[in-house]
Amino acid sequence: MKWTELGSENCSLARALSAVGDRWTLLILRDAFLKVRRFEDFERSLKISRRSLTERLEGLVAAGILERRAYQERPLRQEYRLTEKGLGLFPALLALIHWGDEWYAGAEGPPVRHLHKACGHPFRSVLTCSECGEPVGARDVTAQRRPAG
Repeated sequence: MKWTELGSENCSLARALSAVGDRWTLLILRDAFLKVRRFEDFERSLKISRRSLTERLEGLVAAGILERRAYQERPLRQEYRLTEKGLGLFPALLALIHWGDEWYAGAEGPPVRHLHKACGHPFRSVLTCSECGEPVGARDVTAQRRPAG
């Protein structure tokens, strides 16, 4: 299967990967959550070619994950902001970051510490059941195919 065909697969993961599954795209999203908004700032932060950055940003806008907003009229200048759909990626991205912290951080520890604003404490991503509130791990889940699957 070709990368461009993932979006038409009858699989939620394949469809999601068609929108955000490339490493540059994930790093763009990381920066967007860190309040990077302007093309030049993404370019500087990521050290990515203008063409690659343009393609990824256009894809994220087309997927409804980012939107362009004018921040200057003359000349017209636009920035990229996360949409509600984009903000919905936060738990997945944070879980991947925390997984990287655990397995790839090195002797110095993680490069960024995430603090919960409400209590001020560092925290780790924990997946919990929306019904009973218990933590959920890979061995705690059964997948059930549905008619659409």
